[in-house]
Amino acid sequence: MSLPDPSWTPADAGYAERVRRSFERQAVMQTLGITLDEVAPGRIMLGMTHQPHLVQQHGFLHAGVVSTALDSACGYAAFSLMPADAAVLTIEFKVNLLAPARGPRFRVEGQVVKAGRTITVTEGRAIERGERGERLVATMTATVMTVLGREGIQH
Repeated sequence: MSLPDPSWTPADAGYAERVRRSFERQAVMQTLGITLDEVAPGRIMLGMTHQPHLVQQHGFLHAGVVSTALDSACGYAAFSLMPADAAVLTIEFKVNLLAPARGPRFRVEGQVVKAGRTITVTEGRAIERGERGERLVATMTATVMTVLGREGIQH
């Protein structure tokens, strides 16, 4: 995935630590065994493995799990560019499931396409890493909102 603007500048110099602290509070990421592997301005990389309790009836990683990982990668990519007092919420996404997610490992990338003051557009990719190399299994386009000054929605 190539960034349209590789020189994103975060609004908060402490963005990486803020992203890591927020990610650690997401219980669903722990439940799914998803790890935060890389944080860069406007770009996030997550990792996960195929786990038997996360599959659908044919043994593939469930589409909901893939979508959840992509949503977090895209949201945190946007969050990395936001002000220190901002929170992030996804307001829309579209997922394309391109191939069965067999595993055994996955890399899930999210990156900013267009960062705005309130609305940010992101793209995500879920890449299977198996015996035959890497294969793109899903993509996401997500619209994310910067939330400021809203009680109960803070990072």
